[in-house]
Amino acid sequence: MTQQPAGPQITIEIDEIIARGTYANLALIAHTESEFLFDFLFLIPQQPKAKVLARIISSPGHTKRLLTALQDNVKRYEEQFGEIKVLPDEQKRIGFAKP
Repeated sequence: MTQQPAGPQITIEIDEIIARGTYANLALIAHTESEFLFDFLFLIPQQPKAKVLARIISSPGHTKRLLTALQDNVKRYEEQFGEIKVLPDEQKRIGFAKP
């Protein structure tokens, strides 16, 4: 489990619309020397286009911490619910774009 750094407690607020969440089934990832860009999209089957629903821009350090947190959460998920199976077709859905 990832340990949170000691320090002041942070109060987190979330707007009602943001709290509902947004479903994305496609992600495009790009980077420059100083930042990573994550575009989350919804692709409708048999449609030739997808709409960007959210763009997150992050520093390299925050991105690496996010990767570590995701790996930790996937590991804990699989320990509780079993292995997540990724079909070969789904592996093509994540895009890695060059800046």
